[in-house]
Amino acid sequence: MTGKGRELADMMERRRVDILCVQETRWRGSKARNIGGGYKLFYHGVDGKRDGVGVIIKEKYARHVVEVKRESDRLMCVKVEIEGVMMNVVSGYAPQVGCELEEKEKFWNEMDRVTESIPRGERVVIGADLNGHVGEGNRGDEEVMGKFGLRDRNLEGQAVVDFAKRMEMAVVNTYFQKREEHLITYKSGGRSTQIDYILCRRGNLREVNDCKVVPGESVAKQHRIVVCKLTMEVRKRKSVKTEKKIKWWKLRKEDCCEEFRSEVWAVLGSVEEFPDDWETTAAVIRETGKKVLGVASGQRKVDKETWWWNVEVQESVQRKKLDRRQS
Repeated sequence: MTGKGRELADMMERRRVDILCVQETRWRGSKARNIGGGYKLFYHGVDGKRDGVGVIIKEKYARHVVEVKRESDRLMCVKVEIEGVMMNVVSGYAPQVGCELEEKEKFWNEMDRVTESIPRGERVVIGADLNGHVGEGNRGDEEVMGKFGLRDRNLEGQAVVDFAKRMEMAVVNTYFQKREEHLITYKSGGRSTQIDYILCRRGNLREVNDCKVVPGESVAKQHRIVVCKLTMEVRKRKSVKTEKKIKWWKLRKEDCCEEFRSEVWAVLGSVEEFPDDWETTAAVIRETGKKVLGVASGQRKVDKETWWWNVEVQESVQRKKLDRRQS
């Protein structure tokens, strides 16, 4: 990430990418910063010389971030509300093939913990450098991947597939038939492999329209950007027509009360007792109320003193609502 923030922002704007997961940022600290071009980076790192993960979000969505969970310098999750839907974006960086088994197990335990902590009703998208080859074909693994991987599977790739099965996720890259050049995510010298993946819940796979590698970008020398086109299905709230309210409060005024009483008696025939049919009596009272007292416009009054309703207050209110829904 050093010296590449604005370059990444320009690439995202050119490619119309709203959210981007980045790994091996090599930035120390747990912060958020604007990188230009209307994009904001949330990142976490322990060592300035290795590892580190981050999530870059377009400003219009960054304003609606409700939670940032920094699990380790290899894993973090950003929760953002989009059109009333909670989207959890997870950025991960798995240990390389030569790392100790204990370090690899620690990473996958963290992945399990973060994924399990996300409520079932919320969206999850994982963008990660998982340093494994899931391979071509999906025999026996049809529920978590498609047929269009790359070459042979290795042990690290099997760990990716096993994780997808445990968490009921799908390896999105493998569901779209592409030329090999649009499957290769890492290229260095004579080596060409697929180690970067996007995963989502299996139930939300139908919302993914496309997923491919963009080989023409040179922000990172060896890794290539993997782009996923996602169209979320947002349930529209049914508009409910509310009946305009009668201004019953006017009955506190003596003249209005007297006029209302006279009109009701006139309609009911000036009898001492109401009819046995209550629905008829209630209809007479409501219609008389509308005629004598009037009805409200149905428009909510806007308080002009709204100077305090700033971005910070709105974010606090959103977090409170989120906590209430989860409790």
